[in-house]
Amino acid sequence: MTTAATSPRRSTPSPAASPDETEWNLRVELAAVYRLVAHFRMTDLIFSHISLRLPGDDPRFLINPYGLLFEEITASGLVVVGLDGEPVSPGGHRVNPAGFVIHSAIHEARPDAHSVLHTHSRFGCAVAAQKCGLLPLNQMSMEFYGRTTYHDYEGVALNDDEKARLVADLGDRNAMILRNHGLLTVGESASRAFLRMFYLERACEIQIAAQSAGQDLILPSHEIAEHTARQLNNEHPSGADDHDNSDNWDLAWAALQRLVDRVAPDHRS
Repeated sequence: MTTAATSPRRSTPSPAASPDETEWNLRVELAAVYRLVAHFRMTDLIFSHISLRLPGDDPRFLINPYGLLFEEITASGLVVVGLDGEPVSPGGHRVNPAGFVIHSAIHEARPDAHSVLHTHSRFGCAVAAQKCGLLPLNQMSMEFYGRTTYHDYEGVALNDDEKARLVADLGDRNAMILRNHGLLTVGESASRAFLRMFYLERACEIQIAAQSAGQDLILPSHEIAEHTARQLNNEHPSGADDHDNSDNWDLAWAALQRLVDRVAPDHRS
């Protein structure tokens, strides 16, 4: 049972919401994610990007205007673009071309990937440079066990030819390590893509810290790692003995909304 203090505050509008209200709620949620990525120091100046699909028959997405730091992003300042990466409405804002090669490819191929989040974080890039990839070293890492794909580096993503290979490598997974490049997560919402990225980044940080100690590493068995991944992704079959924890992501996002409202209330402007 939740109280008023702990009940999740959702950005998703009710079925009766108007189109304008729906878009505004999505803008606020995405702006909050930009501020959280900045707060947790996963940014690369004005580079890297987060996109969010808008409802409607025409494929349109929200993304950051090129040139702003993530800590400057506001709901009203987000740019609406089409699959070609060009702004739908005039406003003088540019969009990072390398960013939208990646984002448009995934949005077009994955209708379930409403949000795409890409980072060039310190620890993510470190693991992306390792031949072993992400190791199941601890509970956070095991969320991604058998659920993370890899895409080989082809240079700065400025060529549309890379789209097909990137989409093929992602497949139906929700997390991908771009070798020699960075991390990428997708989600049915911007909040879900962020929560995946938060823990993917934390898993990479733990891996680099564990490896730097110079000691032998303990790896769990395949059975334990897979069992843990199912628990953390709420994939346990009906009738499993585990206690129900299926509201974990809603509760975590509600807490993050309270955080961003404290540290960056202007994201809603």
